[in-house]
Amino acid sequence: MALLADDILGKARDAPVVDEAYERAFAAVTEDPRNQLIVADDGGAVVACLQVTYIPGLGRHGAERALVESVRVRADRRGHGLGARLMMWVVDRARLRGCALVQLTTDKRRPDAHRFYERLGFVASHEGMKLPLE
Repeated sequence: MALLADDILGKARDAPVVDEAYERAFAAVTEDPRNQLIVADDGGAVVACLQVTYIPGLGRHGAERALVESVRVRADRRGHGLGARLMMWVVDRARLRGCALVQLTTDKRRPDAHRFYERLGFVASHEGMKLPLE
């Protein structure tokens, strides 16, 4: 949770304090076979993380897709290729699984993240929309 809160947008929505809501969400994600929480560990310290969800679909001839969310690399570890290695791991796993594509959304206020994903070959091909329910 500290990694999720360690950026300009995360500070406003993800407090580093773990409460019951986060515990329930963690349990739900880890128990769901279509979800994976991936972490990079350095001597017991989590230095990067992401969540990948495999979504069955009717489009693309019924192909599954991999949805990547909550990608974070600890501030002092950015710029050394760790995030790219994590994302390439996801891409490789998605290929092995037979997914038709890997998709993600990134906030429009994160230009550094946009450049990062573009360097990895991701293309801003769609306009995403969200409706907050809070």
